[in-house]
Amino acid sequence: MFDFDVVISGAGPVGMTLALDLGKRGIRTLIVERNETTTRHPKMDITNARSMEIFRHLGIAEELRAVAVPESHPFDVSWITGFTGHELYRFAYPSAEEMRVRIRECNDGSQMREPAMRVSQTEIEPVLRTALEREPLVDLRFSTAYESFSEREDHVEVTVADTTTGDAHRYTCRYLVGCDGGGSRVRRHLGIGLQGQANIMERFMTHFRSPERQLLQRWGIAWHYQSPYGTLIAQNDRDIWTLHSRFGAEGPGKSDPKALVRKFVGRDIDCDILVANEWSPHLLVADSYGGGRVFLAGDAAHQYIPTGGYGMNTGIGDASNLGWKLAAVMRGIASPALLNSYGLERRPVGLRNCDAAGQNNQVRQDISALYTSDIFEDTEAGAAQRRRATARIAEIGNLENEAWGIEHGFTYAGSPAIWPEKSPAPDWDPARYVPTTRPGARLPSLFLPDGTAIYDMLGPWFTLLVFGGADPGDFASVAKRLDVPLKIVAADGADVLECYESPLVLVRPDLHVAWRATGEVASPEAVLLRALGHGDPAKAASPG
Repeated sequence: MFDFDVVISGAGPVGMTLALDLGKRGIRTLIVERNETTTRHPKMDITNARSMEIFRHLGIAEELRAVAVPESHPFDVSWITGFTGHELYRFAYPSAEEMRVRIRECNDGSQMREPAMRVSQTEIEPVLRTALEREPLVDLRFSTAYESFSEREDHVEVTVADTTTGDAHRYTCRYLVGCDGGGSRVRRHLGIGLQGQANIMERFMTHFRSPERQLLQRWGIAWHYQSPYGTLIAQNDRDIWTLHSRFGAEGPGKSDPKALVRKFVGRDIDCDILVANEWSPHLLVADSYGGGRVFLAGDAAHQYIPTGGYGMNTGIGDASNLGWKLAAVMRGIASPALLNSYGLERRPVGLRNCDAAGQNNQVRQDISALYTSDIFEDTEAGAAQRRRATARIAEIGNLENEAWGIEHGFTYAGSPAIWPEKSPAPDWDPARYVPTTRPGARLPSLFLPDGTAIYDMLGPWFTLLVFGGADPGDFASVAKRLDVPLKIVAADGADVLECYESPLVLVRPDLHVAWRATGEVASPEAVLLRALGHGDPAKAASPG
């Protein structure tokens, strides 16, 4: 009846992740990208543990790790005066290999299923592209730009244009998703505004290749080296680096990339500039994530200073949340009202992450203020100031890279697609993740006594976890009658039940808890219907 089920504008990591999720769920998807190929710009340098859990569920985690920084390398962050000067303080963080050991040894639900991954967007996009090219229901077109849309009662008409020939084509689809970046044309056509701060301190990016690893790793491998002159990101711990500089007195439009590198390093180095450009960081969130038949995800919905790595990673969460909901509605198992929960669930996360990115940026400025002129001098006064700065940096800390509550502790409680609980929710701490199966929370990750990971037992759609020999009641028959794909997984062990807090836990396709049993299960139908956007549980039989 329609040319495609879904059209996605923008083939960055978020758009491609959404297309991959939809394709695996049997949804015919067209994804268009105005650029001729994947990006040459290193826009991000970490895929956090939550995103890696999502990529694992999509079956591509190992392909992504194959192009990442070696798993034996650490995630250290170090403050320095320059590579010809002094290291003031190093925040040491374990490698992915070391995290895997910790995850196994600390099997109490507090750990993630997958460690984070250091990788540039220039490396991650080709892997996602290859994965999409294996999906027969996904049509990926580069050099094709979204132009406009017209929303109808039962479909959307989308116009795209070949950027090489200028030829325009109009397609019909059931839904349109704008994953087309900060300047999103889809967002503008929806008339959705942005709130927050724009153009926060102009920056300059210098992406370069250099053989001078001995100098640039003078104090050992580090993910980030930082000073008031900017942040140097080790992209592959070998020969590719990215320097993000704050403009000094020279101001925008007058920056010499090699001069900025020299200022940060402390002397001239042999380097080949790959990409160099000005850029403007923002702290913005869209007033709405869309609705009806047109939605926004990724940078089209939120734009952050990259302090904390919340940009792409928040977008991957958007894609994971929206993908299964679109598919469920188009398969006829969910109410269209389920799509209203997308913005209700994800926009609060977008606002919170925006605030966290701003706070992290302020911390960097506070530390930079410790760099008085004498801190660079090899004098007694300089040594004293370096000692004071070192102590203060240690005291301030580095929540930016330790905010496990932000990465894993967010919840969708209060969503119309989440079963409500009357007991008050515990206080949320951005620095601390407390495992819980309270509805709306991310499912805690745990290994069973035989070494099997609960996450690896989950189905592609809904999963009912059954612990301690509990009776799942009529869930299987009700799900079959409602045509809801449901996998029932039984697991035993006292430690397992202690972690998961309830003998029955219903897990959504995006790995969040939809419901858990707090007593006798009276109505599996009410539980499933709520999770799929149908009705109000207050008007249905209580599930206990």
